[in-house]
This record gives sequence, C-alpha cells and structure tokens, in this order.
Amino acid sequence: VQLQAFGGGLVQAGGSLRISCAASGFTFRRSAMGWFRQGPGKEREFVAGSRSSGGGTKYSDFVKGRFAISRDNAKNMLYLEMNSLEPEDTAVYYCAAVHPDRSGRTIQSVWSLSSTQPAWYDYWGQGTQVTVSS
Repeated sequence: VQLQAFGGGLVQAGGSLRISCAASGFTFRRSAMGWFRQGPGKEREFVAGSRSSGGGTKYSDFVKGRFAISRDNAKNMLYLEMNSLEPEDTAVYYCAAVHPDRSGRTIQSVWSLSSTQPAWYDYWGQGTQVTVSS
C-alpha cells in the first residue's frame, strides 16, 4: 500500500492551492479516505474525509466552506482544494486510508464519528508541506 501526497508549497494568505494524494496497492474506490494536518508544535488534526465512493464527505469546522475534498476513483487519486488560505493553515498535510474491507462494513453513523480520528485509519502517506504567508 502506498499513499503519496504532493502539491504543497508556499502561498500568500487569501490564496488557493490544491494538494493531491496518489494511492496504490489497495482497492481505492472501496476505501474511506481522509486528509489530516499537523502544524508546528501541534497534534495531528482532522481536515476532511470522504467515505467510500459516493458515500459522502465531512469537514472540520475550521475549513468548512473553504476546503473541498474530492476523489477520482478511476485514477486512484484524492484531492483537497484549499481556498481563502490563512497563516493558521500552515502545516504538513497527510492523506490516510481505511482498509477497503473495513470501510465497506462501516455504516454512515460510525463513519461520521470515526472518520475524524487518526487511529481509525490504516494507511498513511508521508505528507506535503503547505505554508501560508501573511
């Protein structure tokens, strides 16, 4: 299993950036996916989640309305479109995946609660740095 996040960089406050995650080695379309971030001196925190194909999305309060998670199951790609970026969004951004079998057994209500917790995910990428200057 591999998750490769890329596309991070330096952007000015108010700007936009799209980061991507290339997945391989598992049945991507059946897996719940998530984006997390970890800023300097902070714990890893949930940003956005996508249930397995067609299953819905979820966002943390601090990115709701500014960020959008999407996936291309044909290409095994996960995306995070980030708009109206703020210096507080500076962090390493990680993509994560849940094993397809467990994803398939997870009902909506459980996904809604569990998807925000890093421990729920089975696979992690190496992260991509996003820096927002003021």
